[in-house]
Amino acid sequence: MEPEKMQKITIALDAMGGDNAPHEICKGAILACREHADLEIVLTGDEEKIKPCLSEASSDVLKRIRRVHAAEAVSMDEQPTAAIRRKRDSSMRVAMEMVRAGEAQGCLSAGNTGAIVAGGVLVVGRLPAIDRPALGVPLPTINRWTFLLDVGASVRSRPLNLCQYARMGNVYSKKILGVAEPEVALLSNGTEEIKGDEVVAEAREMLMKSSLNFRGYVEGDDVPWGRADVVVCDGFMGNVILKFGEGLMQGAKSIIEEEMGHRFMPRIGVLFMIPMARALWARFNYEKYGGTPLLGVRGTVVKAHGRSKAPAILGALSAARNFIIRDGVGQIREELE
Repeated sequence: MEPEKMQKITIALDAMGGDNAPHEICKGAILACREHADLEIVLTGDEEKIKPCLSEASSDVLKRIRRVHAAEAVSMDEQPTAAIRRKRDSSMRVAMEMVRAGEAQGCLSAGNTGAIVAGGVLVVGRLPAIDRPALGVPLPTINRWTFLLDVGASVRSRPLNLCQYARMGNVYSKKILGVAEPEVALLSNGTEEIKGDEVVAEAREMLMKSSLNFRGYVEGDDVPWGRADVVVCDGFMGNVILKFGEGLMQGAKSIIEEEMGHRFMPRIGVLFMIPMARALWARFNYEKYGGTPLLGVRGTVVKAHGRSKAPAILGALSAARNFIIRDGVGQIREELE
């Protein structure tokens, strides 16, 4: 079914989560409703703080943005599980409760990552065949999209967890990214079979016997070259790779700008480079692609970057919408069963 012909898609958005809440979160909701006519947003959080953030929305957009009051918020430095259990009226938990109750088809938050994972498990619930959920992110690489998981749901993983991540990543690559036969690989400290610690080595043996298109190990420098469609690792390593990549892009951009300010000739040359630089930045800018889905739970739960501004929230809501349209949760459940 074409997205334009679908019925209303409702996403609960944690308006109080993230460094730029609630103004940028609400602004992102407005942008998303402008772009997607089938989208309805439910903003959860302090109504008195949310209301003035919607003043620039047109009347037709406001018809598709609702507010649900939540008196509490989960801060970035709170202990995740305790915060989800204790703060039952937090904007994050209320959004997840809406998914569990069927009042929303998905939820999104730019808040505390650990609390989002804990809420996904404790509130939304795990799929029966999954021991631990995983956060996955599609990375634009040299010649393809590479889906990297886990990037922070669990610090350490067992071999069984890595195999489950591989299966979920395979489904995401097929059904969401459109890869016919995804190549799946394990991240290791070398491509030789003797590399890897005990966990990675045991996961490799298990994946070799699976029905996946498993190609063995890849190293860290293989990821930006797109040498696999799905790259699997534990959450500690995945998060380090993701943050390093973000920092590298931002650092390179700053260095180029600084050098251009100090030298005359580069200022002339940059006039010819501007179109290429803009295209390159647009390709690798995380704000365009937005959200990171939490795979292995019973509903659509998406994590946005903590520093997200309106364009990143728009990207994350678009990613959540796409995941819902393509029945990502159902596809993973079917694969695991």
